[in-house]
Amino acid sequence: MASTVTGEPSKESASTRPGYGQLLRTRGAWTFLLPGFAARQPFAMLTISIVLLVQHTTGSYGAAGAAAAVTGVSMAVFAPYSGRLADRYGQRAVLVPGVLVHTVSGLTLTALALAHAPLWALFAAAVPTGASVPQVGPMVRARWGVKLQDSPLMTTAAAFESVTDELTFVVGPLLATALCTAVDPAAGLVTEATLTLVGGLLFAAQRGTQPAVTGGGHTRVEHGSALRVPGVRVLIVTFLGIGSVFGGMQVSLAAFTESIGRPGLNGVLYGTFAAGNMLAGLVCGAIAWKVAPQRRLLVGYAALALAASGLWAAHSVLVLAALGLLVGMCIAPSLITGYTLVESLVPAGARTEAFTWLTGAVALGQAAAVTVAGQLEDRLWGGAGFLVPMGGTLLALTTLVALRSRLSARAAGRTVARGVGHRVPVAVD
Repeated sequence: MASTVTGEPSKESASTRPGYGQLLRTRGAWTFLLPGFAARQPFAMLTISIVLLVQHTTGSYGAAGAAAAVTGVSMAVFAPYSGRLADRYGQRAVLVPGVLVHTVSGLTLTALALAHAPLWALFAAAVPTGASVPQVGPMVRARWGVKLQDSPLMTTAAAFESVTDELTFVVGPLLATALCTAVDPAAGLVTEATLTLVGGLLFAAQRGTQPAVTGGGHTRVEHGSALRVPGVRVLIVTFLGIGSVFGGMQVSLAAFTESIGRPGLNGVLYGTFAAGNMLAGLVCGAIAWKVAPQRRLLVGYAALALAASGLWAAHSVLVLAALGLLVGMCIAPSLITGYTLVESLVPAGARTEAFTWLTGAVALGQAAAVTVAGQLEDRLWGGAGFLVPMGGTLLALTTLVALRSRLSARAAGRTVARGVGHRVPVAVD
């Protein structure tokens, strides 16, 4: 029997053609995909823009990493609450004030850095800048959940979103580095704030595709907070390790290219790393997997830890580019599988929050990594910052192996409150 949701792909057709073409023909998908891409592009520019600006004005990678870390920690702390509010009151209600605060805060941070304000003042501006980062990626994933419900295309959608994220991390660092090195050290952060404002407001205007709200107390979602689900906590640790790769690579690549007198290569090397992630994501989404996602996550993460362990030994541009490409190719399977597992672990009314916990974990891992990597680059040898991705992924892999049983799916037959209107859940064959 076809799906009872008008205009959505039936489970039968989705299962016979679980590819990107079928996914992108989902009715209404493009109305949130295009503005969503524009709105999430600045996220890939934020950390590198702060690092390059603050390093230019202070001369210290440690100070630059610390300022970027404050932004990342603030985002990690506040992102889950943003997701919970979006589940409860609607995405638009959270996005509009968020993008306004982020724009003002980002421009304030830029002005303070150019004025050579003390580090504590930069930290004060970095807190609201990070706290107000719009969580567009999780919101897009939640909209896919509404469109596809329990379709087999959810894995393809998770892969598509990972590819989209990585495309932003190909374009974002290249754009930010070019602006900061060829135009002005502040140009990257100014552009990030402007794109956040325009893209965020355009995405917020797409009301028709946002998930139904849970009613702000009128309905109760099973399990309460997504953080109470054991599997989500395991995934948070896993994504912390992934964040350590992003943060460690950003600082260490910037320091490496600076040390050889070719700072413009920073964006190229980081773009190569992100391109590997994007290409692997495309492949993952095109495969009809028969291996359980829990096992895929373990294998993929072990490969990531192994690849990241070789970065510190690279001493040439070509070797570092090749290793960066390999590390990027190992990240995508872990990200995609982690986001896919959320669909089976968390009830629908708490998925935006769950996605923001994972996004926040990446940001927190990135924040810790840029801080530690910056200190290592300042105090030890050149390339010491690459030890951070190795340490972060190995610690996360140990946790993942020890607690892998918590990633089992929730019991079938659950009843989940669907939000406004208190509709009775209907089975879809």
